[in-house]
Amino acid sequence: MKVVVTGGAGFIGSHVVDTLLARGHFPIVIDDFSSGSRKNLPSEVPVFAVDIRDREKLSSIFAETRPEGLVHLAAQMSVSRSMREPAFDAEVNVMGLLNVFDIAAHYEIQRIVFASSGGALYGDVNDPVAEEAPKRPISAYGISKWVGEQYLEFYARERGIKGVALRFSNVYGPRQNPHGEAGVIAIFCQRMLSGETTTIHGDGRDIRDYVYGPDVALANVLALEKPLENSFTAINISTGTGTDVNEISAQILRLTKQYLKTRGRTTSIPGSQHGPARHGDLRSNQISPLYAEKILGWRPQVPLSEGLSTTIRWFDAGISARPLV
Repeated sequence: MKVVVTGGAGFIGSHVVDTLLARGHFPIVIDDFSSGSRKNLPSEVPVFAVDIRDREKLSSIFAETRPEGLVHLAAQMSVSRSMREPAFDAEVNVMGLLNVFDIAAHYEIQRIVFASSGGALYGDVNDPVAEEAPKRPISAYGISKWVGEQYLEFYARERGIKGVALRFSNVYGPRQNPHGEAGVIAIFCQRMLSGETTTIHGDGRDIRDYVYGPDVALANVLALEKPLENSFTAINISTGTGTDVNEISAQILRLTKQYLKTRGRTTSIPGSQHGPARHGDLRSNQISPLYAEKILGWRPQVPLSEGLSTTIRWFDAGISARPLV
């Protein structure tokens, strides 16, 4: 299958590209390189440096390549920026998304897989919730993801496309950017390897469901491949297991020390310090992966300790180790 991957040079997108190649598909990447990197991609993959808000250029790419499938990952990903600049968030995550979906429908794409968000949609939940749980987006980012799902359901119903919204939990792994509003695992790996102090916001008891990037990539590709009964399907992609930030910090510290010791390096790593809690952070967010196993035959393969070890090695090397699928 010929598949367009928007945001394909980014953290999750580049793993999706790897998985598509490994399973015999032909990926085509569209990325504006605001956060992605060409280093994440194999040289043989066609890459178009285009912003999804540029409708004319997007249309020309689809006209030239004639893809059969689409994985839409390109997005404004910062929750804090969405709160400061909700119009910008909507410009990318709603209007940009509409450009992509509308052009895909025009060129008769067979299936669209959309990267949604479990954390942003479900809000604070103490037990792993299923897809039917109430949607409580409180950030502009969460609202735009929920709107994106509604538009995907519309295009699936009205344009005859199969649409799949994948609601990711907290994704981590190699190639994640440790700068800016990055995931805590990426930040801690990079700083601990450098012997820098890490900061836990609040008491460290905030619970998240951490799922490994290449596992998430496989879910995206299975969502393209599997026969689906309904025109639109929303599916959680997660582990169903919560881990608090204190435990994440302790595991990364222990694994980093072990890793450095095996290489004869004696970098001193200070323990994490606690800082003020951040306004708006969820106390607990866990989502159930049971429906993903039923519909896609997908379940997470990489345990947290193994995923953390691989991520630490990647950050130390500073380059992608291929393949990670």
